[in-house]
Parts: sequence; C-alpha cells; structure tokens
Amino acid sequence: MTFDARPLQDLVQSDAFLSRHNGPDTNALTHMLGDMGWDTVNHLIEATIPADIRLDKPLALAPPTSEAEALTRLRAIASQNTVATCYLGQGYYPTHTPSPILRNVLENPGWYTAYTPYQPEISQGRLEALLNFQQMIIDLTGMPVANASLLDEGTAAAEAMALCRRANRKNKSNRFFIADDVFAQTRDVVETRAHYMGIELVTGPAETLGEYDVFGALVQYCGESGHIHELAPLIDTAHNSNAMVAVAADPLSLALLEAPGQFGADIVFGSAQRFGVPMGYGGPHAAFFAASDALKRSIPGRIIGVSKDSRDQVALRMAMQTREQHIRREKATSNICTAQALLANMASFYAVYHGKDGLITIASRVHRLTTLLAQTLREAGISLRNERYFDTLTLDDYAPAELRARAEALGINLRYRPDGGVGISLNETTTLTDLDRLCEVLIPKNREKSWSSLDQRVIEQNISGIPESLERTSDFLTHPVFTRYRSETELMRYMKRLENKDLSLVHSMIPLGSCTMKLNAASEMIPISWPEFANMHPFAPSEQTHGYAALITELSDYLAEITGYDSVSMQPNSGAQGEYAGLIAIRGYQKANGQAHRNICLIPSSAHGTNPASATMADMQVVVVECDSQGNIDLDDLASKAAKHSDNLSAIMLTYPSTHGVFEAGVRKACEIVHEHGGQVYIDGANMNAQVGLCRPGDYGGDVSHLNLHKTFCIPHGGGGPGMGPIGVKAHLAAYLPGHRSTSTNDATGAVASAPFGSASILPISWMYITMMGEKGLTRASELAIVNANYIAHRLSSHYTILYKGTQGNVAHECILDLRRLKAEAGISEEDIAKRLIDYGFHAPTMSFPVAGTLMVEPTESESLRELDRFCDAMIGIRKEIDRIVSGEWPADDNPLVNAPHTHRDSLAEWQRPYSLTTALYPSGDIDSKYWPSVNRVDNVHGDRNLVCSCPSIEHYR
Repeated sequence: MTFDARPLQDLVQSDAFLSRHNGPDTNALTHMLGDMGWDTVNHLIEATIPADIRLDKPLALAPPTSEAEALTRLRAIASQNTVATCYLGQGYYPTHTPSPILRNVLENPGWYTAYTPYQPEISQGRLEALLNFQQMIIDLTGMPVANASLLDEGTAAAEAMALCRRANRKNKSNRFFIADDVFAQTRDVVETRAHYMGIELVTGPAETLGEYDVFGALVQYCGESGHIHELAPLIDTAHNSNAMVAVAADPLSLALLEAPGQFGADIVFGSAQRFGVPMGYGGPHAAFFAASDALKRSIPGRIIGVSKDSRDQVALRMAMQTREQHIRREKATSNICTAQALLANMASFYAVYHGKDGLITIASRVHRLTTLLAQTLREAGISLRNERYFDTLTLDDYAPAELRARAEALGINLRYRPDGGVGISLNETTTLTDLDRLCEVLIPKNREKSWSSLDQRVIEQNISGIPESLERTSDFLTHPVFTRYRSETELMRYMKRLENKDLSLVHSMIPLGSCTMKLNAASEMIPISWPEFANMHPFAPSEQTHGYAALITELSDYLAEITGYDSVSMQPNSGAQGEYAGLIAIRGYQKANGQAHRNICLIPSSAHGTNPASATMADMQVVVVECDSQGNIDLDDLASKAAKHSDNLSAIMLTYPSTHGVFEAGVRKACEIVHEHGGQVYIDGANMNAQVGLCRPGDYGGDVSHLNLHKTFCIPHGGGGPGMGPIGVKAHLAAYLPGHRSTSTNDATGAVASAPFGSASILPISWMYITMMGEKGLTRASELAIVNANYIAHRLSSHYTILYKGTQGNVAHECILDLRRLKAEAGISEEDIAKRLIDYGFHAPTMSFPVAGTLMVEPTESESLRELDRFCDAMIGIRKEIDRIVSGEWPADDNPLVNAPHTHRDSLAEWQRPYSLTTALYPSGDIDSKYWPSVNRVDNVHGDRNLVCSCPSIEHYR
C-alpha cells in the first residue's frame, strides 16, 4: 500500500510547519544528542536551565496550525479593516510601490533575510543601495551629509534636539523651541525625550522663534496645516542668537521646494515613507537625517562611507558612528542599534526608478491637484487657512460632524482638527475622480466639473501654492545611478546585481551571537503586502481598524502568556527603543509613588551596549556590576552595590540567558536582591529565543522586558532593520506604558514612537509564527536552539576554547569562542577568522562582543545538522590553517587568513603567495555553490580618516 491508510481525522498537517521551521529532524537530533552524550532533549534542558525557573506546565497557547489555516484565519482578521480613501496626511500618505521593487526587494529573501552590513565584504549590494539613499537625501535636503536612516520621523526629531544640545557650544540655554505646527506625533516623541534630558520645551508660532533664548529650534517646512514657512528669516534669526535649527521636511515636496540646506539649516530630517513604502498603520518607514558638515562626526545612527579594499578598489562600509554605543556605553550619544535599512533600500530604489524628472512629475501632479481643489473651494466661498501649500489644505467654517458623516458615507477620511478646521492632504495616488468625490463631500451643491478648463486656467494664470521665493532652483539626483535605470529591464538587473553581491540566509547560516538569524518563513511574510494591512493610515478612525485591533490584541495576549507579564505595549519599534520605554515606565511608576529620586541603574559589565545608553537617556546613573570568572553576575558585588545605593536604586538591567551565553543559576536571587532594596528588574529580552516555553522572565523576577520580534519572533532583519521591540510589564507598571495622543489611554508616560503601535504592518509576521508553531512548536524551537548551540560547542571544543559554560558544562543558545591565545601564538585575530569564513561561504559570528578577542556563535533552531556540520567543518578547517602558520609553513604576514577574503580578482592576478589559489578560493572544496565576495578586505582606517558618505563616480562601480 503506497498511500497513507490512517483515519481521515489523522490525515492533517496542522503541525507540518514545525519541521519546516526547525532544522534538525528526528534522526539528526538522535545523532547530535548521542554525540554529546545525552539520551534525551529533556535531560539536556534540565542540565542547562536552573530548576527553580523552569516552567512546570505548558504555555496556554493553541495547538499548531497549518500554513494554509493560519493564512485563512489572518485573512479573516484583515477583512475587518476598512481601507478608506485617505487624506489624513501628517507624515503618512498613500503611495504606489513600484511593482519591480515590491517583487524584487520587499518580497525577496535575498534582501530581507540579510543582516546589518557589519561585514562589508559580503554586503556591498545593500551598502550601495543605502549609499544611494544617503545621496538621495543629501540632494533633496541640500545638506552635505546624511545617515542611512533612523526608526521614524519622531525619533529623528528627538535625535535632532539631542544633537543640537550637545553640538551647540555657543548657547548653553536649557530651552528648545518647537513650532506649534510641527506634526503632533512628532511633538509627543520630542516631549518624552526632552523630559528625561531635562530640557525645557518652548512652543509657539514659528515666527516667534526670535523671542526666546534657546539652544535649538524645530520647524516644519510644510506645517501641520499645510502652510509653507519662509525658512531663511527663521534660520537667520536663530543663528543670530546662536541657536541651531532642525527642519522637518517632506522629501516629495523637496522636488519642488528649495532645499532647506540652501537657507542654512543645521539639520534636516523627515520620513521617506511616501517614496514607495506603504503606510502600514504606522510603519516600518525609513526616517532620514541630514546635517551640516560640522556635525558629520556627531550624526546619530549609521552612515555608509566610501573606502577601498586591499587591492585599492572602491569599497563601501559603515562608518565609525555605527556602533558607538557599544564602545562608549553610558557615555554614548544615542542608544540607536537598528535602522530601517530594508525600507531605506525601497525608498532609494524608488528614486532610482523615477529619477529627478519622475519625482518632479509626481510632486507637480500632487501640487496641481491640490491647486485645483483650492481654486474650486475658493470659488465656492470656502475659506482656506493657508494660502501657501504643497499638498495640504486646511478649511475653516465647517461643521465637522455634518461633514464627517458625508465623507464617511463615501469612504473618505479627512482630518478633523480640535479647533474646528478640516485638513486635506493629497498624495501620489489621488486622481481627478477622487477630486470629484471630494467635492461631493465638501461642496454638496451642483458645481462646474470641467477639471481640464480649470487646469488650463491655473496654468495660464500661474496659480500655485508655492511662492516664487521658495521654488526649487538647486539641482538634485544628478548622479548617474538616478538616470541609468529607466527601463524595468535595467532596473531589475541592477537590483539583482546588488543582491548577488550580498550574503544572506538564502546562501548559508548566519551564526551571529545575540542576533538570532532564524528562518523568516514565506507564509509569515505574505500578509504584509495585503492591502488591508499595508494601506492603513495610523490615525484612521477606530471603526475602520477592527482587524488591526484584533491582531494586536491576540499578539499581545500571546506575548503576555509567553513572557509571564500582565500587559504588553506594541509601540516601541526597535529593541533599543523598547529598553528606553521599559525604563521610563519604571521611572514613571516610581515618580507616581513619591520615589522620583530613585535614579541608579545597575548594569552587569557583560551587558549589551544599548543597555547603559538607554539608561542614560532615561536620566539614570549607571553603576556597573562585575561578573565572576565564569561570566556570571557576581552576586556578592550585586548585593554590595544594591545595598550601597538602596535609597536611590531604581532598577537593574539583566540579560537572560546572559550575554555570555549561559543560563545563570543565580538569576532569581539577583532579582530578589534588587527587589529587597526597592528597585525594579528590567530583563532584556534579546535572548528570549532560548526561553519560550521553558521559562518566563515574569515568573522569576522580571518587572518589565522588551522583546525583539526581529529575533525570537521571526520578523526579518532586512539588512539592518526593520525591527520591533514591544515591552511586557507586570500589572503595577501597566499604567506607565507608552501613550499616544491618538489613543485615550496610558498618557502618563508619553510616546516613544510616532505611531501608536510602532511598525504595525510587520506584526502579522510574528502572529503567523506563533499561530503556526503553537505551544508545542515554540517550546521545541527553544529546545532545539539550545541543542544546536551545545552541538557546535561540543564539536569545536577540541579546537577552540569555549569561554563560558553553565554549572553543568552546557551553554545556552549561543557560545563564545575565545581566540586570544591564538592571536598570541599565530598573530591571527578574530577579524582574520571572520574574513576567512567568507571564503568558506559563511557570515562571521559576532566579533569581540561581549568579550574582546572572541567570536560569539548562535546557530538558531532553524539550521539543519548538515549546515551545522558545514559550519563546524569550516571553523575546524580554519583552525588547521592556523596550525600551519604556527608551524612556520605559512608566514604570519602572508597567509590565507590575513589576506582573506579572496575574490575573483585574485584569480585574475599573477599568483605569488605561499599557498595555492585553490586553497585561497575553495578551502572547503565546494566549487558548485561557491559564494564570491565582490571586494577584498576593506580598509576601515582609510574610510574613517577620509569620511566620504555620498556616491562615488559610476566609473568606480565599473
């Protein structure tokens, strides 16, 4: 019998996804356990996780669901959303995502499964796309330098304020001016940051800026009402008072409006959302940030720079700002750890796709439609507040309730201001038919509907909302990359060439410790493109967002059950932002209980660099707790410092399992010590991948944790973002979760992100993952993550020193390889091994974190035994190569490791090295699936000394 003869009710595949997500099958698992000397997974887990924190019952989650069933369920949830015609504006606009970009970038795992380009030799493709993004922003803003994106516009505004404060050496005022027509959600995020920085905010009409002594000012080029300010006199007034000026700008408007840099702006920021990135109920979207040349070495976030490789070829890399929080810790200027690289890439390709002429056409069309609407309203006797405009009009003299009823009956969303005005923002998708329907709402009586004649009149009379003094005269997008790829054929090939330069999960495992590069399943990714999720404005009426509400509620309930917390906030849109949100929730709670003086934050010396940086942003004083020789928190040192600072102890920030890759036996005791002295326990959720279904931070002492949905819960890393960092809290902290003015709850703390639910459009990914895995699958994933890590540690232990292990000799979900002895013996560094791994076809593990001179390896549960062995074989092969250096067979300064990685150029040059070309290029013997890096080793020092952050000539790329 060749068919399955089981009863019909058994012929289902509800748990089939488990074997697709988890790499090792039953045979592989038996092999690995036997190789390590364990008879069952349970015995290994029992010997790894302390008994006093182990869960004693399964998570209260549903059983696994098949991919088809999960998609059907989610489709039903999505159908509860109503996508209306949207004119709400305020930084979020309907846009057309060009189909080639949708298919070849957003929906392409070659782009979305790549990691942050810390290893530039295997990242030249996305580095070029991000450099194009920077060039695009430099050109549009008229500023000399830009970064490679921030989390959202509100965060960019807060960073602009912080940069003004630390960079302004001439004005030491403690006050910052923010114009009263800056987008409301941006003001909210700035207010939250200012509170904990001790900055006094001054708000008023932009024209009153000169009345205040301030160190900096924030103005919106096209204000919330749509009014366009004359920037030159505002900036001159500020500079005459030694104040710096940050300008919030809409990039599409800058195709027609003169660049703020032409008027002397110090900083220009905004959102690139309308460059082809769907609204997605608030995100993810790439914020941009540009600054004057004097500020180029102080810009927050990541900057892509131009350098050269060892063959003097042009090579791109991330410049020195990239991870300064890991070096400077509590002295860091920002806690930013991720960006919005995938969305910045989309925006840059949008500019490549359309070019200067295309952007001018799109912007002109939006502005012309706005002008036609303005003229029609004026002729109908309707008063407009703003005579100047790009795409936004604000109407007076309306009865909003009556107007809203007419609008919603036609499926139209307008912006109803608290002062009775009505805002209308047009966009790239607006048509003349849309104008007809708008006029049915705004002017119910009969009217002339000949748009062509009105358009002709507008042209003949030169009617415009942009004053001549603000019309753009400076050129932009002149680099050949923005003119070369006009046809879809050429664009498709360009995107593919860039993709081919990079290594992602489509090639091999990415064994990065602390980063959890697991499978991002196609079935999880599919829903983010559904229009019911993609085309929703974050401030749409709640009656239209029942689907999102249901999704967020279900996912929040899942995460609360998984973590043991009582409430969850989805607002933070990165792990670092989640840290910040969690800490200010603690501070808000303590203030409400008369303990605002508590400001000491205890942080282990092994902590992730964002921990101390986040604590400093929350106005806390960092006190470092030492670790013992085994890498565990020194409980005696913790007890001593907790007692010393008892009166002022606010919190401790723990990472569990520890950053050293160990389930520390004393974690419950550590939490108890802090609680005894009146402090709160923040447990960093970066390593939740090893805990789901096995233990819960809310059970063993945590008061608050953030979760990296882009790690544990399968949102892809996207080449450096997006991410999500929701926080779970115990009941006593629930009232202090981040608030948002678009919601009526939890306004005690303030907003930490522009949108109420952060990057909401990627939440379906985590919902799908949890739904398909169920309790059984999630628990198994954690177990296999631990099995895989211990298998790698076991196989490599006779070749490399495993730096830290638990009390019974096991690691958690990652292990640290200590290379310091090898450096002393052979002169080989962790960087040399990382680069040599490229020749073997692998991304490097995490270098020199949390301990200098080490590599931290995390295989995740998604990698098969074959791939684990392939990686181990590569590491063992490299170890044997090091032995040949130690023996003197290869010189210390001329060997495959110090010369790695090797490229096709090496095969074309005259070969005069002491090892063979075959050894250089094919160390594993795998010819058929060889990955070729596009550049040799990149010169980091040259790039930092010669900071160039704009596109080089196209000839360099040839």
